Amino acid sequence: MQLTGAAMAEATGGRVVGGDPGRAASGFSIDSRTLAPGDVFIAIRGPRFDGHDFVGAAMKAGASGVMVSTDAAAARAAAGGALAVLVSDTTRALQALARHVRRASGARVVAITGSAGKTTTKEIAAEFLSARHRVFRNRGNLNNHIGLPLSLLDLRHAPQVAVVELGMNHAGEISALVAIAEPDVRVWTNVGDAHLGFFPSVDDLARAKAEILEGAGAETVLVANADDARVMTHARRFTGRLVTFGIEGGDVRADALEDRGLEGMRARLRTPAGDAALITPLVGHGHLANVLAAAAVALQFDVPLDAVVTRTAGLRPAPHRLDVRRLPGGVTVVDDSYNASPSALANALRLVERARGCARKVAFLGEMLELGEHAHALHEASGRLAASAGLSLLVAIGGAPARALADAAAGAGMAESCVRHVATSGEAAALVAALVRPGDLVLVKGSRGIATERVVERLTEEFG
Repeated sequence: MQLTGAAMAEATGGRVVGGDPGRAASGFSIDSRTLAPGDVFIAIRGPRFDGHDFVGAAMKAGASGVMVSTDAAAARAAAGGALAVLVSDTTRALQALARHVRRASGARVVAITGSAGKTTTKEIAAEFLSARHRVFRNRGNLNNHIGLPLSLLDLRHAPQVAVVELGMNHAGEISALVAIAEPDVRVWTNVGDAHLGFFPSVDDLARAKAEILEGAGAETVLVANADDARVMTHARRFTGRLVTFGIEGGDVRADALEDRGLEGMRARLRTPAGDAALITPLVGHGHLANVLAAAAVALQFDVPLDAVVTRTAGLRPAPHRLDVRRLPGGVTVVDDSYNASPSALANALRLVERARGCARKVAFLGEMLELGEHAHALHEASGRLAASAGLSLLVAIGGAPARALADAAAGAGMAESCVRHVATSGEAAALVAALVRPGDLVLVKGSRGIATERVVERLTEEFG
């Protein structure tokens, strides 16, 4: 699909004010530092920057054109011979252009939301679907009002299926993303306590997630978690076609479950297309639920069941998401440092509790952010859970909530000498050499803002 200046202007309600309207973009960028020659630079205004200040840098980097909302920026680009498309609002224009590409591409779109498991489910679903289709997936977690439309612009390369994730931390955000992506298949993984600080209750958070149901037609499919009561409360009023998944029940479900600890999971996969033995190296029940959700998606696209089973056996976790790493120095790391919420931490601690064959169990747990007024109580509850997980050593990282987690663990029975609190992941990383020994199993988990991956890096340096 060729996107010319004239087509961009028509899709966004803008106008070409400089350059050749018939010139097509080779790509799109909102960052002048990573822009490739031939890209059109879209000058987004953000809370900490204004892309219009970088139009000159984009031109020097080889931009073939710009999409801007000021006459001055347009004139600057046009004076350099570049295409200049003038719009009233560049963020809205980006979204309108993405919606245009999505509709013109002919691709069927799968959109995934939920409190946890979005990225992993996206990656697994794309892996399953690629057994039969040309598949696009959005990079990393480009899942907000800017990242999602940037990803959808890649649909001009004509995949048959696109798998994207939809993120949110406020009401109304999923609604806006659904309107851009217009998904044929929607996946709702779960409702948890991530971002709870932005909502009065988990029920209010669930109502915001339920925006994934909006704008559906009779042929639209919702793949919903049958094990999550909050999901199902909303899913039952879906106006399209409902397909469920779950460990405890659902159209696509697992039974005869064998938890192999750090070696992964075995189960009997039950589906409307038949049954099969399933083996995955991914650890924990949360990952198994992600596999089931992805399998339910794949079956909607006529992917053979045996292809699902074969590809499940070769899955690897996304980086820093319950990634079990056995280091040459004799330390096993459960790297779950990508992000954290109380429910996700509980799942990780249960995995550690069930693990066998290690000398000691150690946890570096970062503060869980965006919990608002619930933070203190939820960290205390997490500390008590950590104390019951058989830990020999706990290092809590962060501010007052992390201190509450450490104090609660000590109050629940862990020896005070086995519980530490430090303010930063840098301080925690500095303790690795003194505290961790060969034979240890080490869980590392924390919110993105705490940067607990620094602890993983130090463990790799010491024992890798």
